[in-house]
Amino acid sequence: MAIPEYVGAFRGRDWINTQDWGREDLDDILEAALDLKKKFKKGEQHRYLDGKTLFLIFYNRSLRTRNSFEAGMTQLGGHAHFLDPHDSIYTPALPGDEEAYKTERIADVGRVLARYGDGIAIRIYGKHAKWIYGRGNQIVREFAQWADVPVINMECDMYHPCQAMADIMTVLERYPKPEGKKFVMSWAYTPSVEKPMAVPQSAVLMATMYGLDVTLAHPRGFELDPQVIRWCEENSDRYGGSFEVSYDVDEAFEGADVVYPKSWLSLDFIPPKAKSPDFDGLKKLFDANKHWICDQAKIDLCNEGVAYMHCLPADRGFEVTDEVIDGPHSVVFDEAENRMHVQKAIMAMLMG
Repeated sequence: MAIPEYVGAFRGRDWINTQDWGREDLDDILEAALDLKKKFKKGEQHRYLDGKTLFLIFYNRSLRTRNSFEAGMTQLGGHAHFLDPHDSIYTPALPGDEEAYKTERIADVGRVLARYGDGIAIRIYGKHAKWIYGRGNQIVREFAQWADVPVINMECDMYHPCQAMADIMTVLERYPKPEGKKFVMSWAYTPSVEKPMAVPQSAVLMATMYGLDVTLAHPRGFELDPQVIRWCEENSDRYGGSFEVSYDVDEAFEGADVVYPKSWLSLDFIPPKAKSPDFDGLKKLFDANKHWICDQAKIDLCNEGVAYMHCLPADRGFEVTDEVIDGPHSVVFDEAENRMHVQKAIMAMLMG
């Protein structure tokens, strides 16, 4: 079996935020993902990580991420080792935390796992990061600091780089020349307010890096991290396209080629902006914007061939109607499938 040149091309690097990578690097990952997708469809063996181990630490539950990583690692000939996040050993404690004296430090866990395997992948946000915005990302980076094997961010409270790669892969399959296409990342209502920022932030970062005309649409109060906004503006200046913020959902959907309605919380109601998480305040803000739903009327405002996207699971009847998510414009299951292919590319290139 011939080993492609892309295997091991980024050996030893960490995968935490797409903004840490250049456009050419991301192009190489997507090219590798397409090659692996073709091999998967043809049933061709591609055991490029034969005998290698990836440790998976899921502090938050997962369907697509866990299964796509485990299936992908098996197809690459390696093994994905699931670590029970409920084991107190894996309490996510940072230096100075009270918990750091009740469990092993990340510095120790990371260095031990690095001696046993070839990569560590982590998902952590929400209550497991104490609802302190940025803490989940800090924990992932703490692992990366101490482990001398690649660390992969499977979603933290700031970024979801694996989902962003699957998203742009799906967009490019639909629109091979994305320049001039309008991409709308829109907030959407749901009764559940515990929604991290990771997906919308990574989605707009990726879309602006690929020269799309990006509109970020949300009610007032749901602003993204200011640093993400600055990066989006810089990406648009560098790679073409445009970036704008809209507070009018109908205006945002007008003439769109891709729409991505997804709920996220407000940073104003969690630390460090707030002293403690204010879920009652979040609930009131959410409930004031119930009309932000992706229904057929919204799709009718878009261009004829518009693609409806969602990372899943979507809150049906709130974020989106069944008519839309199960309709002809939906590419959500293409996105879900592409998660496995891009993650296989990332693993092969980092761990090969």
